[in-house]
Amino acid sequence: MKTRKLGSTDLYLSTIGLGTWPMGGVSAGMHWGPQDDKDSIDTIVRAVDRGINWLDTAGAYGRGHSEEVVGMALKELPERPIIVTKCGSTPEDNLEPKNVRAQCEASLKRMGIDVIDLFLAHWPTPIEYMEAGWQTCSELVKEGKVRYIGVSNFTIEQMEKLQPIHPIAAMEPPYSMIQRRIENEILNYCRNHNMGVVVYSPLQQGVLTDAFKNLVLAEGDFRRNNPNFQEPMLSLNLKLVEGLTPIARKHGRSVAQLAIAWTLRRPEVTSALNGARVPSEIEDSIPAGDWELSQEDIAAIEELLEKRQKELPPPPPPGGPPGGPQGRT
Repeated sequence: MKTRKLGSTDLYLSTIGLGTWPMGGVSAGMHWGPQDDKDSIDTIVRAVDRGINWLDTAGAYGRGHSEEVVGMALKELPERPIIVTKCGSTPEDNLEPKNVRAQCEASLKRMGIDVIDLFLAHWPTPIEYMEAGWQTCSELVKEGKVRYIGVSNFTIEQMEKLQPIHPIAAMEPPYSMIQRRIENEILNYCRNHNMGVVVYSPLQQGVLTDAFKNLVLAEGDFRRNNPNFQEPMLSLNLKLVEGLTPIARKHGRSVAQLAIAWTLRRPEVTSALNGARVPSEIEDSIPAGDWELSQEDIAAIEELLEKRQKELPPPPPPGGPPGGPQGRT
């Protein structure tokens, strides 16, 4: 699989990364339903065997169980892949300096590793600890516990406050055909500051796949509360997948591969992160890493997206729907 240099670092990431959020199981918080650890380990081993060289996790996924599964899988691999994990994911595990340090130590222990390759500040909350927490991340680099530090879900204004403390190596934002906000300013900012970009949710949590129309969400699956899985968005998303299908089939590809390759068309994007629960799911994503879409296909996709945009319902009133942000990862 192709690799791309992550910003100014010496890390070269495969264009597809494996996300392990679903592997946390149902132990706590937002989850994707029950998950078998053996399936998770087999998926990680298969991904690495097929050329994926980096794994993304977080201490908050399954209250640490995702990292424990990664640690178990690492024992079965001949060579350790690049490890990305996070701090500041929840109100409890926030960016208060003592919490950042504790989260780093816990992640190292759970995975059985000596150093984290890329440590991300997951959310800029609480805002009063944002800069102090980033300072602690910088100290962890100096101590050799972390190689590089980056952010996820931060605004440009927030990143500007962090840069003087320690350069941001990478940004991890959401990006998909139906969540394109980073095209407005974030991607330009990252390019101008030589920051790597690893995008999450290129499949919009399963929406942009061939299986979407037959998808049955398990009881407790957090996606049940996501507007993309409810009307009227549900019908619009099914219509979009229907339109994408002939474009993918023309090349003997899946809709998921098309959706992932579409995010990788942007030169600012280093790699696209893909969550998987069984080996077959990551197998389907892998061919997208080497697929360069033609301008004709990109134009056809843009036409479908413009049509969907015109049919979207009006935005919710200020403050959004009850329950806070959707699709948080």
